[in-house]
Amino acid sequence: MTTPGTLSIRTFLDRAEGLAHFFARAGEAPRLLALDEVLGCPMEHTLAALEWTAAVGVLQDDDQVVAARLTTDTGAAVIERRTAAGRQYVHIGPRLDAPMMDIFEGAVLFDEPGVKAIEFSQRSHAVAHFLRATGGDGALLTLFSRRGPEVRHLRRWFSPVLQELEMSRPLLAGWFAAGSAGCLFGPPPASGQDDAGWRYIEVGLES
Repeated sequence: MTTPGTLSIRTFLDRAEGLAHFFARAGEAPRLLALDEVLGCPMEHTLAALEWTAAVGVLQDDDQVVAARLTTDTGAAVIERRTAAGRQYVHIGPRLDAPMMDIFEGAVLFDEPGVKAIEFSQRSHAVAHFLRATGGDGALLTLFSRRGPEVRHLRRWFSPVLQELEMSRPLLAGWFAAGSAGCLFGPPPASGQDDAGWRYIEVGLES
């Protein structure tokens, strides 16, 4: 785990101000945005999922995350992987949640009792399959960004960011680069605490 050399925490009572600050700080860095900005993406299981995928070798350090969704029971993701044959887009998700798929869209890489992986040659086909399989609730997508964040940077910075949360909050947006990362979190869910504001946390190496 990386110990951040720099730390910045800001709270915004206005959602628009929080998002404006996020985009200004993100610049051209790879980022993920919540499909439903009201719901966001719950963070309770994020670290466990990243550690588990590293342990079993499902995700590689240089994979780029195009879409992701985590719940208390399951998770799904679309990753972009560079191979000798070119770019490969892989949907990884629960076997039972995967809908019927046109055989021309993709090819099954592996089909195990708990997980199914499907390879696509087109990013749009992979994301469309992801949205059909998950419904998009609580999902994060790479939007307004040239590429998705690399898994190595997600693993490096998520833990220091989450350690600075004073309470459980949904993730609305996050950018992740080699030397730093920043995340915008919404008000605590189901609490009616809009006065708790939108919390932006940025960590990085000492410059």
